Amino acid sequence: MSVRPFLSIIIPAHNEETRLPPSLAKIDAFLKTQPYTAEVIVVENGSHDRTAEVTRVFAADHPYVRLLVVDTRGKGLAVKAGMLAAHGEYRFICDTDLSMPIEEITKFLPPASDSYDISIATREGKGAQRIGEPEYRHLMGRINNLIIKVFAVPDFEDTQCGFKMFSAAAAEDLFSVQQMSGIGFDVEILFIAKRRRYRVREVPITWYFDADSRMRLVQDSLNMLREIRDIRRNWGHGLYARRENGGA
Repeated sequence: MSVRPFLSIIIPAHNEETRLPPSLAKIDAFLKTQPYTAEVIVVENGSHDRTAEVTRVFAADHPYVRLLVVDTRGKGLAVKAGMLAAHGEYRFICDTDLSMPIEEITKFLPPASDSYDISIATREGKGAQRIGEPEYRHLMGRINNLIIKVFAVPDFEDTQCGFKMFSAAAAEDLFSVQQMSGIGFDVEILFIAKRRRYRVREVPITWYFDADSRMRLVQDSLNMLREIRDIRRNWGHGLYARRENGGA
């Protein structure tokens, strides 16, 4: 890419042939109203449907859209690949379902983000709205967050929301040492970021519940505990040491 875009939007996508096209159309409509340049990277991740094909079809008429294929399944792997392939000054992880309206991305960019390296969406606290979510699903999320706060990163109320913004320097530094391939990658990145003294803020958002959410209480909670154990072990073994060409 000859001109560095201001914003990169990274969309990890596994079996998303249905939800992806309308989401790309919404992102396109939004970007047309913005003054900055942008790219969208769809990271197809071990799908068994037409996710890659529908992305190619959309990209044919929208050259700022790129398809990246990561055959090995794992959201963490997909996000890492997208973040390190991106060129933007700011790099935004975006769930395919757009449960956060794409217009709220302005909350994550300058001037709102001035003096911060990382901005993460939160569905908790003052200014946040959760729309249409059943109480039991909210409880599931709070249980997972309690586990994360006790054993990994106590500073945040919502590490698992799928919308996060990184400066280019922070993204290249943190994702270059990322180890986790599954749902624990969010916690891992924030765990490293806090220890490297990156400036992180939570951004209250409006969030719409999607009945197609793939969250599972018992299995996800057990997986999170295992991945937190691995994160702490990796830190102790020096696996998160900065790369020679990294740094913040």
